[in-house]
Amino acid sequence: MTGFWDKHRLLAKQLKKIIDLLKPQNKVRVRYQEEGEELDLDVAIRALIEHRSGATPDPRINFSHRHDGRNIAVSVLLDLSASLDEIPEGCQQSKLSLSQEAVSLLGWAMAQMGDKFAIGGFHSNTRHDVRYYHIKGYNEDWDTPVKARLSAMEAGYSTRMGAAIRHAGHYLAHQKADKRILLILTDGEPADIDSKDPRTLIEDARMAVRGLRQDGIHPYCITLDPKAGDYVGDIFGKHYTVIDHVARLPEQLTRLFMALTR
Repeated sequence: MTGFWDKHRLLAKQLKKIIDLLKPQNKVRVRYQEEGEELDLDVAIRALIEHRSGATPDPRINFSHRHDGRNIAVSVLLDLSASLDEIPEGCQQSKLSLSQEAVSLLGWAMAQMGDKFAIGGFHSNTRHDVRYYHIKGYNEDWDTPVKARLSAMEAGYSTRMGAAIRHAGHYLAHQKADKRILLILTDGEPADIDSKDPRTLIEDARMAVRGLRQDGIHPYCITLDPKAGDYVGDIFGKHYTVIDHVARLPEQLTRLFMALTR
């Protein structure tokens, strides 16, 4: 993604203004922590006095901070099927290249806002070979190794979406957050070479989405497929967006995320 920031400098400047409005401004001190950011002097002195008097001191002598007002965990799931190598009409880049730029810009924005997020990619080659690629974990920083993994992703094979949704949702369900969102970025309907009936994998994806909602997770699909109206509503209900102008994906993905998390 050579020249990424030169290309998106103006957009990043515009988004930064929105980020500053969305970013939590108030820090709340959380006291009585066994492990924390700093020593809580009042509590520590009290514990020392208790120790010298022969009593068992309270070990919770530290404090930490949390931002008040925004507690979000996000999983970004990137379709890596073979069709991502196609260059859409009117574009100079492949759908994969545009998706990588879009996820990179989104990752920067989420890191700026302090959101907890993970990124993964997927494709499949029959039900026995569904591949999930780790790009970023929830506890990893948005740094050079993560960006390198994103840039190294290649397109291939098919789109068995339901299995990938369940896998990403499993880890997202374990994140402590007020709101948990699974963003699926794809360019087509669920499909695989060993599935003769296209409705089979659509139904499988629908059931995967239903299971996530029962776990308190909010799945949302961003699709580049102009024919998505034939099936995407069956999977995600009203929780999807069709990107009409694929070249604008980097801008639209990040703006959409901000709208979803206001």
